[in-house]
Amino acid sequence: MAAENLPTASEYIVHHLTNWTAHPPKGIIDFSIFNIDSLFWSSLLGIVLCFFLWRAAKKMTSGVPGRFQAAVEILVEWVDNEAKGVIHNAESRKLASPLALVLFLWILLMNGMDLLPVDLLPQIWAHIVGAAGGDVHHAYMRVVPTADLPGMFALSISVLLLCFFYSIKIKGLGGWAHELVTKPFGTSRNPLLALLMGVINFAMQMIEFAAKTVSHAMRLFGNMYAGELVFALIALMGGAMGASLGGVLLPIGQIIAGTAWAIFHLLIITIQAFIFMILALVYIGQAHDSH
Repeated sequence: MAAENLPTASEYIVHHLTNWTAHPPKGIIDFSIFNIDSLFWSSLLGIVLCFFLWRAAKKMTSGVPGRFQAAVEILVEWVDNEAKGVIHNAESRKLASPLALVLFLWILLMNGMDLLPVDLLPQIWAHIVGAAGGDVHHAYMRVVPTADLPGMFALSISVLLLCFFYSIKIKGLGGWAHELVTKPFGTSRNPLLALLMGVINFAMQMIEFAAKTVSHAMRLFGNMYAGELVFALIALMGGAMGASLGGVLLPIGQIIAGTAWAIFHLLIITIQAFIFMILALVYIGQAHDSH
């Protein structure tokens, strides 16, 4: 390919941070509900996770466990202990604990896609599109679902809906409705003042729900988006091949920097999966509490 046909650094970054959607992309952060690449990779990783958990359950034995069974048992026990610390209702933990386990492992797998070489899957997809006669320059493919903001909002909103469900289940619809208009500032015996306090309390409750949901999604998205961007910037170093000293040393620097960032990123992807899981448990636990 001629040098003039090669993308600039900014074009390369924008291409890698643009989702494959059913309509022409509207920018790096596209609020399209259907980002096809994110839906595909998150669904595929979810299926892979369900398969391995199913295999673990099928091979479960009361005898001496194998390494895989032992690893799954350790994870299950760890997540259950975390759930017990914030959700004191044993009946609720029958759903919350498995949900937390799936959230942690699923997000960990989705985060882990960031460790693949930046151009590996996008280039494979571009070759497929080119072979089919499509426009290679617009063959977008982002493989890190957790760096997709709409997808993370879908997860955080699902947790919010679970909080609503448990609030109604534990307190009753009337009890929860009463809490919405009397907490956190209480009420008054004066009818007009009670009405005013009710409006203020309800507004504060809605702000709290919105803040928790937005921060829940944005925390995971922001960290993974930043990690994806750093990997793309490091990948640019490998394109600096040339006769100059810098052109020789930059690809070597790419290998060193990429390896160092990947090792550090292992910690980030694990912590972010853990934080999302813990916050989901905390929010569900708060739905059980009377304020």
